[in-house]
Amino acid sequence: MSEIVFGIHAVEVLIKRNSEAINRILVQSNRRDQRLHKLIKLAQSNQIKVVQKSREDLDELTEQRHQGVIAECGELKRTSYHEKHIPELLDTVSGTPFILILDGVTDPHNLGACLRSADAAGVNMVIAPKDNATGITDVVRKVACGAAEAIPFIMVTNLARTMKQLQERGIWIYGAAGEAEHDIYQSNLTGPIGVVMGAEGDGMRRLTKETCDHLIKIPMAGEVSSLNVSVATGVTLFEIVRQRNGTNKKI
Repeated sequence: MSEIVFGIHAVEVLIKRNSEAINRILVQSNRRDQRLHKLIKLAQSNQIKVVQKSREDLDELTEQRHQGVIAECGELKRTSYHEKHIPELLDTVSGTPFILILDGVTDPHNLGACLRSADAAGVNMVIAPKDNATGITDVVRKVACGAAEAIPFIMVTNLARTMKQLQERGIWIYGAAGEAEHDIYQSNLTGPIGVVMGAEGDGMRRLTKETCDHLIKIPMAGEVSSLNVSVATGVTLFEIVRQRNGTNKKI
């Protein structure tokens, strides 16, 4: 089964991490810029065939914004994780476990952005339900800019059960909810943690929320009552990073 990866940064990361999966790279023939030139040189240094194509030819391969470059690949060699692998992954964590749990994120752009933030923040794994949620797609890979290949992404059958298994391993589960009493800046987020972000619009499902140890929220000063899930995820993850790296005591 063939796949495509598009976008300058996503293709660049793919060349660096999984160049053997690339059959050839298609670049827009009339586009001349430094980033694309650098990408072509990187591809050629890895003995990857580069083919000039018109914008119209590239548009036929994807309706998404490809930035003038598409990598045609065989089936990408992503490490496939099953929910049974979660204990093994936890055993390999050096330091305090840091997990992102996404409850029903269906927009691939949001999932890609969440994965990118999770990778940047040092999250050990991302967990999501198999039902009513998006998996890894070409759009997710493009938005994630390489994070989709770098961070373990595990889709589970029963999210609440998985959360309870994490709790049995000593991991505290914090769920983001607008009605929470404490905000992220008032909460101690320095220990073994799994943070749950809810679906676009609806938030966490009832059972997911009830399974959390604590609920937290992002304080909102303006008229807008909530943030996009990918933005909220980035804010929350990096507050956890700040607390872990800082010395400020939290209640």
